[in-house]
Amino acid sequence: MPLPKIDMPIYELSLPSNDKKVKYRPFTVKEEKILLIAQESKDTEQIISSIKQIVNNCLLEDSIDSLSLVDLEYLLISIRSKSVDNIVKFKIEDPDTEESIELELDLTQVKIEKPENHTNQIEVSKDYVLFLKYPTAEDFFVLLNEDKSETERNYDIMLCCLDKLASEEDVFNFKDFNKKEVDDFIESLHNDVVKKMKEFFDTIPKVRHEVEYVNKNGDNKTFVIQGTQTFFI
Repeated sequence: MPLPKIDMPIYELSLPSNDKKVKYRPFTVKEEKILLIAQESKDTEQIISSIKQIVNNCLLEDSIDSLSLVDLEYLLISIRSKSVDNIVKFKIEDPDTEESIELELDLTQVKIEKPENHTNQIEVSKDYVLFLKYPTAEDFFVLLNEDKSETERNYDIMLCCLDKLASEEDVFNFKDFNKKEVDDFIESLHNDVVKKMKEFFDTIPKVRHEVEYVNKNGDNKTFVIQGTQTFFI
């Protein structure tokens, strides 16, 4: 007689990038082991790969392939809070006193930071509007493995985020064009358009949280928690 399968609770949340509702389950001992191994490695590539694997295992009905990086981070935090404990205890070193400080993070209090002026639509001319999309974790994963300069990587990320160019009559999807055609289009843009594209990346929604503490000198300090590696504590 085989061992019984234990039913897992199912939760739902809205993705920060597009408010789409997705369902997920808590992770099991199997996923927790993957998490611990990645924590110990301190390797960015392994951490991102592990996040993808954990979220892919726990996400129901949907695929992680099209998830933006902020969606992936937010899902991981939500899964972690439902799986083990919503309170995470960790240590930091105060930069002024070099003392070890014990802090606590309540994962249920972590929110998405999205500036009010953020938009993915840029007016290229009186006839055309450029639509941008959020970079996926896969985009970053591929670029991490490429031997390129920071400028080249930033440009490639920008290319990954080009979605479509639209007018009242026509829609041009960038995925339908080769790299040279897209490069030629980018080079033809006015500097004001490129500046607005930069603003899109500067104001992109992100998972961010602040934890306040007092060091041994009595100074009030703030530790900022942000990004995939930081939330892997």
